[in-house]
Amino acid sequence: MAIAFPLRLAALFALAGTAVAAPADLPGAPSGMLLVGNKAANTLWQLSLEDGRRLGEAGTAPAPHEIVVSRDGRTAVVSEYGHRGPGHTLGVYDAHTGRLLRRVDLGTHTRPHGRRFTADDNHVLVTTEGSDALLLVRLDGRIEREFDIGPGKGHMVALSPDGRHAYVAKVGAGTVARVELATGEVLEKPAGGGAEGIAVGRDGSVWVANREEGTVTVHDPETLDVVATLDSPGFPIRVTFSADGQHALVTNARAATLGVFSVRHRRPVALVPLAETGVEYRETMLGRAALPIGAVADPDGRRVYVAISGGNQIAVVDTGKWKVVERWATSDEPDALAIVPPAPTHAVH
Repeated sequence: MAIAFPLRLAALFALAGTAVAAPADLPGAPSGMLLVGNKAANTLWQLSLEDGRRLGEAGTAPAPHEIVVSRDGRTAVVSEYGHRGPGHTLGVYDAHTGRLLRRVDLGTHTRPHGRRFTADDNHVLVTTEGSDALLLVRLDGRIEREFDIGPGKGHMVALSPDGRHAYVAKVGAGTVARVELATGEVLEKPAGGGAEGIAVGRDGSVWVANREEGTVTVHDPETLDVVATLDSPGFPIRVTFSADGQHALVTNARAATLGVFSVRHRRPVALVPLAETGVEYRETMLGRAALPIGAVADPDGRRVYVAISGGNQIAVVDTGKWKVVERWATSDEPDALAIVPPAPTHAVH
């Protein structure tokens, strides 16, 4: 049963993605940083957005699956999913230095995965697959609200632009659930087999990547009815948006491609090959493959970064040409990505 909370608290939930306001100064990173969660290595890496060089590394609890950065750019939260044993913690890090600030224990709420920051930067929403819940968690470690979203493996979460609703993709059920954060009311509708990736456009439309069906469904944000179905063959696993909001970006894990769709016209405009010919990739959940998973758009609009999990690298995609122009090394099994933008220039007195 969902635990409701007062309507006035709904104002906390303005949309907060991984592109955030600039943090304090970080010498050596004039173009900001890319945070990379390396699942098999249990590490969080900081890469320079200027040239991909490694700026820092921090240890995590087993299997860091997703990363989100606060709106003020100071704090990064990592969902520590666990390998064979279920994880039950969130790692809270200084986004500038990579220093672990605290580890939040979720108790019986295991397998934490998707997260989003609230507008006050003091709370995160996190899905927990082991307890079929969506949690509202304070960064000081207290769980303030528990929303029962039911069985079906709620995986990724997104927020409406006005902060009223959270949307959860349920892999096992092939559905999308909408949680009204003021009341806890849950609405659930079909999406497609293996519904996993989820993101909300600037117009409020809900985009879901259905990995088993090879489709992306676009849903009305109020009714959750499907208003468009787009083909995205090859195990579509994540969906995000370009910096200007004009393109939906879908990683197709088995095909090793990045699908680019026009948000306005809801049609494909480009397909970017991500695998390298002649390269022997590591063993993954889809066999020996490149396995692109996480993707994030640079706020400058010129690049998209894709985690090539089977190749231990980041593919840097030029959005003008829609092609891979660089490849940056990571540790074992990169997946989650987030951006910490550059520091503002301060006058010297």
